[in-house]
Amino acid sequence: MDVKNMVFAVLGAIFRVVAVVVVVYAVYRGAEISFDYGYRIFTEPAVSAGEGRTVTVAVTEDMSPSDIGRLLESKGLVRDAKLFTLQYYFSEYRKDVGAGIFELSTSMTAEEIMEAMVVEQEDDESDEE
Repeated sequence: MDVKNMVFAVLGAIFRVVAVVVVVYAVYRGAEISFDYGYRIFTEPAVSAGEGRTVTVAVTEDMSPSDIGRLLESKGLVRDAKLFTLQYYFSEYRKDVGAGIFELSTSMTAEEIMEAMVVEQEDDESDEE
């Protein structure tokens, strides 16, 4: 009976150590991935250096930022659609990006792409004055 209790105690201790190692590793990996994304939000370079290639992109009114990110990723203008979505929400252009047809280049950063996608809003109040 003592041997049986001793075996269960040792197995329980091993299980707890393994569980702690798994949790610590998961937290470490999560922090590493979060830091990487956080860093890339503000420092992600353009897809290509130099001239790049020009791509025509059509954005519609019903497209969400994640839809735009997936479109840009499929056209080769950004590396990661999810990262572009985060960059969009942290950008000063997020309220000004609108629907339209845009000429974008692979040599543009995400911020330059959003700046190129800014649509001038017509101000009815200034017309009345």
